[in-house]
Amino acid sequence: MGGSIITCTDVCVAYGRQEVLHSVNLEIPEGIFLPFTGPNGSGKTTLLRAMLGLLPVRKGQIETPFHKSPAGYVPQHKVIDPLYPVSVRQIVGMGLYPERRRLLPLNRRQKGRVDGALEQLGMAEHAGKNFRELSGGMKQKILIARALVCEPEVIIMDEPTSELDEASEKEVLQHLLDLNRNHGITVLMAHHDLELMGKLTDSTCHIRRGKAEIVTIGNGGECDA
Repeated sequence: MGGSIITCTDVCVAYGRQEVLHSVNLEIPEGIFLPFTGPNGSGKTTLLRAMLGLLPVRKGQIETPFHKSPAGYVPQHKVIDPLYPVSVRQIVGMGLYPERRRLLPLNRRQKGRVDGALEQLGMAEHAGKNFRELSGGMKQKILIARALVCEPEVIIMDEPTSELDEASEKEVLQHLLDLNRNHGITVLMAHHDLELMGKLTDSTCHIRRGKAEIVTIGNGGECDA
């Protein structure tokens, strides 16, 4: 791993008058696989959304490279309206919206990137299917492909395996480990299971009572959930 890719300095984040995060100071190394863990409501998603610029900080500063290299963001698959008829290829192509002019159709190079992202996640054969027809695990992999298509340095995820069965969770986590270890992508994600994360990585950003700290938790083995 190189130097720090994200730095938080005395960061406070609030919803109205309720301050959720207090004086957060973090140096997140480039190339790390870092789960954000903690009790429900502790602020895991809040901190990640603040890093993305989706939430304002009340105090302090967050330095990221996202102004020149946008992060790939992976929401929970349930945020995609299941009634909206959209294909897998169209979902992945949405990841290229920041660089498309006036939402023009994808050019040949962009189509190649969409196909490449689907291939990387083993989902190329499903490109023409309706997104809502897929299983939960397959939907989550499509959203990861959508994040990858913009060729990010960092992928940020909100509970990427919530509501998945054990087999699907294992498969999705293994793909994320591969992206981190074989492609050097920094992976940050909110996750509820500290014990499982200890099997995958050495460190976690643990959030409790408004404070955040990177701590050592495991031995960074393969996904054997």
